[in-house]
Amino acid sequence: MAERVLMKGNEALAEAALRAGCRHFFGYPITPQTEVAAYMAKKMPKIGGTYLQAESEIAAINMVYGAAAAGVRAMTSSSSPGISLKAEGISYMAGADLPCLICNIMRGGPGLGGIQPSQADYWQATKATGHGDFQILVFAPSTVQEMVNTVFKAFDLADKYRMPAMLLGDGMLGQMMEPVEFPDSDPSANIPAKDWALTGHHNARKHNVVNSLFLQPQALEDLVVERYKKYDYIKENEAMHEEYLCEDADIILVAYGASSRIAKSAVNAARAQGIKAGVIRPITLWPYPSKPIDAACSKAKAFLVVEMSMGQMVDDVRLIVNGRKPVHFYGRTGGIIPTPAEVLEQIKKIAGGDR
Repeated sequence: MAERVLMKGNEALAEAALRAGCRHFFGYPITPQTEVAAYMAKKMPKIGGTYLQAESEIAAINMVYGAAAAGVRAMTSSSSPGISLKAEGISYMAGADLPCLICNIMRGGPGLGGIQPSQADYWQATKATGHGDFQILVFAPSTVQEMVNTVFKAFDLADKYRMPAMLLGDGMLGQMMEPVEFPDSDPSANIPAKDWALTGHHNARKHNVVNSLFLQPQALEDLVVERYKKYDYIKENEAMHEEYLCEDADIILVAYGASSRIAKSAVNAARAQGIKAGVIRPITLWPYPSKPIDAACSKAKAFLVVEMSMGQMVDDVRLIVNGRKPVHFYGRTGGIIPTPAEVLEQIKKIAGGDR
């Protein structure tokens, strides 16, 4: 029977990683995700795992590289400026086709910014995690329970496709407490055999090589092109989303993570005032769930994108809608969380004013 407990988001995330078979964590403290590292520091030694606080974020991601190359489930976590420091290592891991889990509990920026919640790392996560032609899996949970579920999913898909995965949360989800259930499962049950890993060959097999350096341009192009065929398959088969009250909606809100909770509250208030509104919530930000937004264009009159940023995901929504319907945007930044009342006012403006 599943175990139900009240936990803070960051700690639930860490516990889920342990139960998913992660035994190697490398990180560096930064608010508002430090509880992830603190939880790992307490738990890992008790189960024979490795917790190491690196001397920097750069060192941490390269330790993840080494552990992942040996075929184990490895993880790091940080918050916005710390993820920027990990960018080179993430690119190296993508170039070497290595699976891992990277957790970004976003804070306001740019620069040191502030320690309050933000969603201003969307472009970084989905468009420019590092240099070169590559993508990573990006998941955006909206509840503490979904953070738990996402950790299992992210590790499994990272292993399946041999690529890094990112859990993109924010300070609100990381710090809030909600009841969660952990599945009763063997943490090693879904970890596949990794015949490509650097585990020592004992002259029983060919040498494995994990590398991202290819000095011959044609060899590198061939590898990148092949990798993009895999990306196309992932886009077709792994995109995830949720729809809320969209069947008859005239106005479709598009929001992810913590903002989607606010959007749902605003939609409920709009419905109470006779305005037909709904929410499309992307659960994967890469691959992005373009199909439901494309389909909604045939019946919705307008879209409203809600983000805790100056507007980043809205670009993807506009590309999908492609001028067929108006796409509006409402966001707060700097660590300010938009309120349902603010979003409701935007819905009413789009609907034609107060009713």
